[in-house]
Amino acid sequence: MKLLTCSAAVACIAFTAPQIAQAQDLGSNFKRDKNVSVRQRPRPDYEATGQKAGGFTVYPRVTVDLEHNDNIYAVATGKTDDNIWRVKPEVAVRSDWSRHALGFFAGANVIRYTDNDTENAEEYTLAGNGRIDIDRGSNIALSAQAQRLVEPRTSPTAPTASGEPVKYDLNQGSIVLTKEFNRLRVTGRVDDRDFNYKDVRNIAGTGTVDQDFRDRNEIYYGAKAEYAVSPDTAVYFSALGNKKDYDTKIVASDRSSDGYVVGVGANFDVSELVRGDIQVGYMKQSYDNPAFSKVDGFNAAGRVEWFPTQLTTIGVNGSRTIEESTAVGSQGYISNNIGASIDHELLRNVLVSAAYTHGKDNYKGVDRDDKRDNFSATATYLLNRRVGLFLTYNYLKQDSSGAQSGASFKDNKVIASVALQF
Repeated sequence: MKLLTCSAAVACIAFTAPQIAQAQDLGSNFKRDKNVSVRQRPRPDYEATGQKAGGFTVYPRVTVDLEHNDNIYAVATGKTDDNIWRVKPEVAVRSDWSRHALGFFAGANVIRYTDNDTENAEEYTLAGNGRIDIDRGSNIALSAQAQRLVEPRTSPTAPTASGEPVKYDLNQGSIVLTKEFNRLRVTGRVDDRDFNYKDVRNIAGTGTVDQDFRDRNEIYYGAKAEYAVSPDTAVYFSALGNKKDYDTKIVASDRSSDGYVVGVGANFDVSELVRGDIQVGYMKQSYDNPAFSKVDGFNAAGRVEWFPTQLTTIGVNGSRTIEESTAVGSQGYISNNIGASIDHELLRNVLVSAAYTHGKDNYKGVDRDDKRDNFSATATYLLNRRVGLFLTYNYLKQDSSGAQSGASFKDNKVIASVALQF
């Protein structure tokens, strides 16, 4: 997690939040580390050493991106291109204790457009997490995070009439309890998320586009029981409930609801060639608003990694979920996604990656379907343990159809980045 191996497009997601190593699980039936992906492979000559501070290590980092985007407003015609600078200072603090763990993270993202300064914005993240080790295989993990974020223009929920990007605050916390009984592991969790969206001015500059109808609190609660049929394979049952409470109680836009997802699955690391986690099940979301019917159906999530050689990792992933909608008259939509990725290590310090995802969103309550195709390719060059260079190309195409269709567009981005860490 201290490597410079990351996508320039997301500016090193490895440091997006403080990560704390799992409690020691020697002899556990649930370890899945037989195979090591290209991105996970240790590279001691290119890892940040950090700065020791008592029982903690501090990892400072700064990333600078220069992006050329040929369609910054994500529109079908009349495209506007621009060059975008992003400066991302970050610091992660992690404990060096033999038992228990504690970590903190602070980061910012300063976004500046060369010609279209109405798109300028700032993001920040403050986070902390910890783990209390009870005994071998049993622990309590806690986390809290506060963020100011900017919704991308390419997001399916972004308003098309806005004259500037939508900013929002996201505060979240979680408690996870894990208990292992030889071949049985039980995990219980509670997550709380609070969204607060900011109004924006409209395209004409004569008024505002209200975003208060999106403000909400989401609580998730559930449990997962895994049974290890062998040291490298486990089957499981999971159940996750949710309650989503919108601040606005106007009938036309109140999407408050209760729902759940139940499923069965398996995680495995069965040979020197393949590992993965696959779950299938049933999902349902019921709405307080009588104008909205329930949304339910087949649910799925999974990722499988194939290791044809130690230098190449190929991944396949997919999901089917219920998502929140901002389209007038729609309570939500079912999002279907399938994708593939490949990472290859040309040299110890030179990596190339590519990924493709196809998505389809089926909106409920209105006549709208969105299709998306997203392709990205990244080249990573690690000069030493302090400096890394990245070059990323990203292509996104969205086609929206139906009487209440959303935005259709094509967007190309080229991003050059340099990351410094200490």
